[in-house]
Amino acid sequence: MADAGRRVRLLDRGSWPETQRVAEILRKETVGGVLLLIGAVLALVWANSPWSSAYEALRDVRVGPAALHLDLTLATWAGDGLLAIFFFVAGLELKREFVAGDLRDPRRAAVPVAAAVGGVVAPALIYTAVNLGNPAALSGWAIPTATDIAFALAVLAVIGHHLPSALRTFLLTLAVVDDLLAIVIIAVFYTRELSIIPLALALLPLAVFTFLVQRRVRSWWLLLPLAATTWALVHASGIHATVAGVLLGFAVPVIRKHGTGPGLAEHFEHRFRPISAAVVVPVFAFFAAGVTVGGFGGLLTSLADPVALGIVLALVLGKTIGITGATYLVARFTRAELHDDLAWTDVIGLAVLGGIGFTVSLLIGDLAFGAGSESDEHAKIAILVGSLLAGLIATVVLRARNRVHRRICAEESVDADQDGIPDVHQRED
Repeated sequence: MADAGRRVRLLDRGSWPETQRVAEILRKETVGGVLLLIGAVLALVWANSPWSSAYEALRDVRVGPAALHLDLTLATWAGDGLLAIFFFVAGLELKREFVAGDLRDPRRAAVPVAAAVGGVVAPALIYTAVNLGNPAALSGWAIPTATDIAFALAVLAVIGHHLPSALRTFLLTLAVVDDLLAIVIIAVFYTRELSIIPLALALLPLAVFTFLVQRRVRSWWLLLPLAATTWALVHASGIHATVAGVLLGFAVPVIRKHGTGPGLAEHFEHRFRPISAAVVVPVFAFFAAGVTVGGFGGLLTSLADPVALGIVLALVLGKTIGITGATYLVARFTRAELHDDLAWTDVIGLAVLGGIGFTVSLLIGDLAFGAGSESDEHAKIAILVGSLLAGLIATVVLRARNRVHRRICAEESVDADQDGIPDVHQRED
């Protein structure tokens, strides 16, 4: 509950330092989202061209030491190896949010956490309901539960760069919590066989890595081999190797024990987020999104598959119902009100935008059905179609509020005393 005399607000503005940090992250992720779309489009065009066999041959090229069981295809390296960097950044961001960010305040954390949970549960239930009579298809229940923040921000860059800071922060923090839920789902539900010895051995380089970063050691020639060894052992254990990225991210300290300045987590985030956004995710999209559609007839045949139908409905309807419903329940039970000029239409618009699932959805599809299988191919088409529909619907909903958003953004940029801090943040502080 709020302090006496102060009402609880939903989608409140964050502190000025947090608003600045979020704005910087969103700029990088937006560029990454554009590159992601380029990579996905290139893959789709190539996979559906007369030279599609060359694309498949490239995707299946094997590299790596066979003696260490790491002679993997380029597509597998993109999914298991490069995405570990993506989840390392997600781990850094998660820890920072809950240790030093606005989410350390339970009142601020309640809304995005509840929305993320709702955005996982509702799509999973809808997909399961559609595929209830097909046990083989049920393993794909987690595919539509993920939100792709880079893809969503790329859409936002086109349809509404005047979105108020509170809504942008809500979308980012929701996606951060969504990443945590996704990695838990991958680790718990998509571990086929577990080898205890490699998993136990992985704790050794992870412990040394943790010891060094806690002492603010930044030497890449020490940390990188330890991180790579941890990744390789987790990969050998049967747990998806991207889990290693999150564990390494959690090991990095957020707050300095002595002196002033940013913690090591912020330093690493500045270094690795551009790599993740501009290289890792676009390369993964290039290798994962290349599916042969087979023309309009092939598209209709794929979407008629209950697997594909469940994914599309779960992304478009499930995410909207789950995120909006969970946010409404928080408001209902805490008697909270939306902040200032925001409306429930804004929440619905962001909820629909949360139905853009791409990177993690494609990864889970491969894990659920096996890369290259018919169900996996149909799932990829459904992810693309569902994400496209979610983006189009979100465009209509959010553009309807564009005039209000422009006014709020104009108010948030006023700095009458020219001290570098917008007046709205000073008044609220």
